[in-house]
Amino acid sequence: MRGLRARVRSFDTSIQLLMVNQFGINLGFYMLMPYLADHLAHGLGLAAWAVGLVLGVRNLSQQGMFWLGGTLADRIGYKPMILAGCTLRTGAFVLLAFADTLPALIIASAATGFAGALFNPAVRAYLAQGAGDRRVEAFAAFNVFYQAGILLGPLAGLALLALDFRLVCAVSAVVFGVLALVQARALPARRPAPDPQRTSGWRGIATDWRTIARNRPFVLFSAAMAGSYLLAFQTYLALPLQARTLVGDDSGTAMGVIFAVSALVAVAGQLRLTDWARTRLDPPKAIAIGLTVMGSAFLPLLPGPHHSAHNVAAVLGLGGLVLCAALLATGSALLYPFEMDTLVRLSGERLVASYYGAYSTVSGIAVAVGNLAVGTLFDLAARTHAPWLPWTALTVLGLACAAALTGLRRSGHLHPAPQAVPEAATA
Repeated sequence: MRGLRARVRSFDTSIQLLMVNQFGINLGFYMLMPYLADHLAHGLGLAAWAVGLVLGVRNLSQQGMFWLGGTLADRIGYKPMILAGCTLRTGAFVLLAFADTLPALIIASAATGFAGALFNPAVRAYLAQGAGDRRVEAFAAFNVFYQAGILLGPLAGLALLALDFRLVCAVSAVVFGVLALVQARALPARRPAPDPQRTSGWRGIATDWRTIARNRPFVLFSAAMAGSYLLAFQTYLALPLQARTLVGDDSGTAMGVIFAVSALVAVAGQLRLTDWARTRLDPPKAIAIGLTVMGSAFLPLLPGPHHSAHNVAAVLGLGGLVLCAALLATGSALLYPFEMDTLVRLSGERLVASYYGAYSTVSGIAVAVGNLAVGTLFDLAARTHAPWLPWTALTVLGLACAAALTGLRRSGHLHPAPQAVPEAATA
């Protein structure tokens, strides 16, 4: 902890504020969202399809709108988008506290997701610009705060939930309201560096997006990395499904332990992993090793649940889940700072928020499509009595992503592409 404090203090005040801001964002978000489905189903008595619709709208409005949030951040500035996102989420959580009809819930859920699409690219672009040559260090420290919010948020939400769900919503809204006020007063305004190549208006935005789409190194890197987000998301899909198979109704408690282990590994190991990798590896190799670790995380689950000595099998199975979550967190922590730095380099340090937005949108699409495939594999495994099937597929995916990244590294495709000058700027 002392090393983290010294590392954080070595950065500019605005960077420190963004790190604390990200802790607050995750604290407020994870205080509420893990318990929303149960509130919708049991508190409000919604049908399962309606619960899925509300949650799906939130995910779609965030993942699908990252590109817009990044574009607006590059055009308007980083600070206004951060403030807009925090303010919008404040209102959305207040609405969730009182909404009891499906249309109101859908509006609140969509606003919650869109708020994330507004501030996420802006925060990362602001951090990248403010940290300069220390981007890798900054993103490593940033991820510690990010994971700490994920660790403490559900615990705070669980304590408040014992009183009332509306209280959880209210406290979450207050967290985001305070973040908006503090940043409005204390966060310096920061815009992308002046760009003589940029044209104004919708034609300029279209030109920006053509530039991104034609950036072959960025497109290839996004495709190679998309699988990592699907692997990381299995903490919320495949691992809970397996926990339910092993311990039935006690799976909620088991997943609480697994989430805590995952966050603790990231918080405790992030700076050590980053310092180790910076002195021994180049960024693409560090990312490839991280992907390999994430793919290998599912190997302990390959044997599947045993049917003899049920209690022992459950303990062994849960041990495999904890180990899987820890390895996923380790691989993700290893690659994350280098991944964020690589995106800035591939952008040529132009349109950084737009590149982050585009990257997040691609990752979100991969997670949505990939989760459908993972769910299908679980159903197929149950019908064919092949419990190893989904874990094998996820392991292969991680190793394939690592191989693709290694191929891009060896072929020189992870160097920034020359930036084309738009005709209007040339004229």
